[in-house]
Amino acid sequence: MAILVGEEGRLFTLQTADGTYQMYADEKNVLLHTYYGKKIETENMAELICRTDVGFAGNPPEAAGDRTYSLDCLPQELPSGGVGDYREECVCIKHADGSLAADFRFAGYEVRKGAYKLPGLPALYDGGQESDTLVITMREKASDVTAYLYYGVFERENVITRAVRVENNGDKEIVLERCLSACLDFQYGSYDFITFCGRHAMERVPERTAIGRTKLEIGSLRGTSSHQYNPAVICCEATAGEEHGDCYGLCLAYSGNFLACAQMDQRGQTRALMGIHPGRFSYLLKAGESFDAPQVILSYSDEGLTKLSHQYHRILRNHMCRGAYQHSKRPILINNWEATYFDFNGEKILNIARQAAELGIEMLVLDDGWFGKRDSDYSGLGDWYVNERKLGGSLAQLSGKIHDMGMKFGLWLEPEMISEDSDLYRRHPEWAVRIPGREPNRSRSQLVLDLSRGDVRDYLFETLSGLLREASVDYVKWDVNRSTCDVYSNALGRERMGEVSHRLILGMYELLERLLTAFPNLLLEGCSGGGGRFDAGMLYYAPQIWCSDNTDAVNRLQIQYGTSFFYPVSAVGSHVSAVPNHQTGRITSFATRGHVALAGSFGYELDLNKVTEEEKELVKQQVAQFHKYNSLTREGDYYRIQAPGGRFSAWEFVDEAKEHALLTLVMTSAEGNPFPVHIAAKGLDPEKQYRCSVNGQVHSGRTWMNAGLTLARVPGEYESVLIEWEV
Repeated sequence: MAILVGEEGRLFTLQTADGTYQMYADEKNVLLHTYYGKKIETENMAELICRTDVGFAGNPPEAAGDRTYSLDCLPQELPSGGVGDYREECVCIKHADGSLAADFRFAGYEVRKGAYKLPGLPALYDGGQESDTLVITMREKASDVTAYLYYGVFERENVITRAVRVENNGDKEIVLERCLSACLDFQYGSYDFITFCGRHAMERVPERTAIGRTKLEIGSLRGTSSHQYNPAVICCEATAGEEHGDCYGLCLAYSGNFLACAQMDQRGQTRALMGIHPGRFSYLLKAGESFDAPQVILSYSDEGLTKLSHQYHRILRNHMCRGAYQHSKRPILINNWEATYFDFNGEKILNIARQAAELGIEMLVLDDGWFGKRDSDYSGLGDWYVNERKLGGSLAQLSGKIHDMGMKFGLWLEPEMISEDSDLYRRHPEWAVRIPGREPNRSRSQLVLDLSRGDVRDYLFETLSGLLREASVDYVKWDVNRSTCDVYSNALGRERMGEVSHRLILGMYELLERLLTAFPNLLLEGCSGGGGRFDAGMLYYAPQIWCSDNTDAVNRLQIQYGTSFFYPVSAVGSHVSAVPNHQTGRITSFATRGHVALAGSFGYELDLNKVTEEEKELVKQQVAQFHKYNSLTREGDYYRIQAPGGRFSAWEFVDEAKEHALLTLVMTSAEGNPFPVHIAAKGLDPEKQYRCSVNGQVHSGRTWMNAGLTLARVPGEYESVLIEWEV
């Protein structure tokens, strides 16, 4: 059993393959967090808690004069505000009398077989027999409010999930001012906080900071998980590296505003929390209403960051991604955006498709500009009807011609947005997110469409489903190109304005679910100006996400490196683009651009009619490479060999049977009289014999991993090398 209950239903030990998570409801019904780490037995680890009289740390009434018992010092599963724990809290409730307090105490539990579901929210799933669920009931001491704590245990995958449901069982309204999904209290040890930060076109750059008494906090109030901060963080031992040290991951399955923070308290204990950002958030719960907070996916590794990443790759690939393309090879695509931008017609698109088909590319994706009055980003969003004058016919006709070439047809959409210069806005200005009487902020000349409204979602579903069906669309690039502000909904009362940001995300999820139910074979790629909404929640609907609008191969080394800590390579949208690169102006070889793009879904962002004959031959070679290596890169274990920032960057894939490995090395700087390049493999079977592609030598896996390989020639700047080992 993965969930073990002891001490008359008060001690809960969650066991995974290599780890143990334990909590205990003490005699005062405070749910204590007692242990999370390397696997132990089921002894009650509450004995690790050292209670002393800490000055200015108050005591609850049940302490009866025992000054050593304080919520301000105890490790807890659901720390709440206003009742004596002065640290960061998970839950804050505003009661009918205006008071702000919540004191939840243990009231019972239930163990279930299978993974739990969250209404309207993405969550890890299973086949009903692969995981177990523990539900702990917590009751607020002074009101009729109940919190249900959900713990999902994926034993084999070393994953534990957490979520919270708050119910108002009283007859008076309450307002949730804060409802975070998970808290981890570490009683002992010193930890670093690894976050993944950046900006548009430079997302998910790792940043590692020691956790001290100054609070470390990242988050988003942009309406998306954002380019600036990713909703996945790591708490690890200060000495932890790729292959050693305790590492704890927290990954939020949510695509909107979020918060992740960590801080050491006055006694040297560390608290880490994650969930919906409380900024500008409030949620009214009338009698009988409930609120579900999104899922946090926890994972623990006692062998460093690589093992932690492997655990996240497997759980997200196998238990978050869904649909026909969950494990399937994705079609090699060509997207016309960087080839044409808005300047295209039907014949120009067909010419790109003809050349692509000749070179073995499998899908043409028509990007922005095919609909409504849309020759720039100033107009047209919301008018999802085809501009037949521009295309020289219907979308169905264009799609049919591309299908006749033996290719699939994909389409760019941005359904969550609306242009003021659009027929839709002129008909329904109340559908835009904007505050009455206040001039709205505009970004990319557009406003946000209010998907919290059922009538808006119905309009989009009917319009988009008709379009997808009529044009036989195989793939959709689902984009969102601005952050949300001026938050207001004409469909909700003033008392619910703090709910709008969350309801927008729920509306987006509901619309995606309806479309994917109607079109189960549709391949959906998530996008938000590139990587502005690259999170576990989106993977529930889109098995791949456009990693970044930055297609520069050298910048992509850093972007894809940071992405790899949590997200599987199968989810990474990565393409070969033209040079000089449109974002950086850098010139890199066609071969290097292809090698970098192999660590992703693979495709092209250029006009193949403008490349040389030599480059066309390279496209054919790259297409062949993709087919040769795709099962390895899509499903294999990923190893970070050398981080970007030095002479070179390198990464490796190893298949499950440990019979085939592929290492990619890209030189990022050149020197006169250079040192040799020496590199060692990872993840091979020590006992098996492998032949290396670059020198033909056969050695044991142990030798290749320990002694390594010296390249006969030092590659030049921005040159790349593929190194293959096969049994």
